[in-house]
Amino acid sequence: MTTRVGAPAITAGGKRVPLLDVLRGVAILGTLMTNVWVFTGPGSEWGVVEVGGWGDFSSGSFGAVAERAFRLAADGKFFSLLTILFGAGIAIQYGAAERRGQPWPGRYRRRALFLFAEGTVHFVLVFAFDVLMGYAVTALYVAWLLTRPERTRCRVMAWAIGLHLTAMGLLTAALALDDAADAEGRVPQRVVDLYAHGSWLDQIGFRLENAGALRIEPVLSFGLMVFLFLLGVRLLRSGAFEASGIGRHIRARMLAWGLGLGVPLNAACAVGGADWFLMGRYVAAPLVAIGYAGLVGALVDRVRRPGALMGALTSLGRMSLTGYVLQNVLCVLVSYGIGLNLATRLGDTWHPWWVMGLWAAVSAVLLVGSTLWLRHFTAGPLESVQRWALRH
Repeated sequence: MTTRVGAPAITAGGKRVPLLDVLRGVAILGTLMTNVWVFTGPGSEWGVVEVGGWGDFSSGSFGAVAERAFRLAADGKFFSLLTILFGAGIAIQYGAAERRGQPWPGRYRRRALFLFAEGTVHFVLVFAFDVLMGYAVTALYVAWLLTRPERTRCRVMAWAIGLHLTAMGLLTAALALDDAADAEGRVPQRVVDLYAHGSWLDQIGFRLENAGALRIEPVLSFGLMVFLFLLGVRLLRSGAFEASGIGRHIRARMLAWGLGLGVPLNAACAVGGADWFLMGRYVAAPLVAIGYAGLVGALVDRVRRPGALMGALTSLGRMSLTGYVLQNVLCVLVSYGIGLNLATRLGDTWHPWWVMGLWAAVSAVLLVGSTLWLRHFTAGPLESVQRWALRH
């Protein structure tokens, strides 16, 4: 159903919210903190399916401890943060349509479908764990929910998170009771060779052949995404991202409750081992993500004169779609056999330090590149393509 709206906007007054851009920039760099280990691990994308998201941390060496801390600080947190921000973005677009008296969802359906197409291309050509396809499907549902009464959205949020927590609990129990799951997973050598020495077309074929397993995350996390999208809507409308006393108060509560509950829960899941991976990524991590949003907001509030770093994060946030795709393309070209193949050349000798260095290098490219690009253009390359396509 399409509704026509004509009341004044209730979110951000039609003005850009600077903190949202900073948070998007942080979220893009944070997703890279997780994904960089996928590109550089044995078997790349399939290695996560076989071994699990946390990998092997049986060693007590300094390198292993540093890797675990690096990965746990990011895993699932920035996926959740980006999801919250996407929901806030839908609320902003709804508000724009509301001010103009335009129908809703109206043209937004085309935007979501185009995003799904972009995600499909990204999945096939670049990265199996694309988030854009799942976001597009969730966005279509949430966009419709914005036309419903507030109590309906509250009920949907309750049902979505309730079903999600139930599913994660049952799956975690099944993993704990499954003796076969206790055996250490091994990536088949043919898959390791595929990413180390195979052609680009071979990798595309492998993703298509195993699309069911590689696309399971959006299915598992659909309830969570619906909840976080709607949470983003509520946070935006409450003024949580605005530079006001109310905004600072809400962000302080997000920081305290998010980190206060999320960090201990995430640590407990990590101690529990691989069987608790789902609880860590899809239950504890969203709480930490809320805390991260509050923490970044608190830091931004203390900055009197925005410097180069905040400016770069803002630029990256304004072209977050381009940044998200570009970081994955760069990691493919650096890590796989179709490029420099550094995952094979440096994998054992310099692990994990070269992986952290890769994250830092790609992050620097994104920050500097987005800053320079927006000095000459009003939007990122992929953002511009999307705008052009939706105008025709």
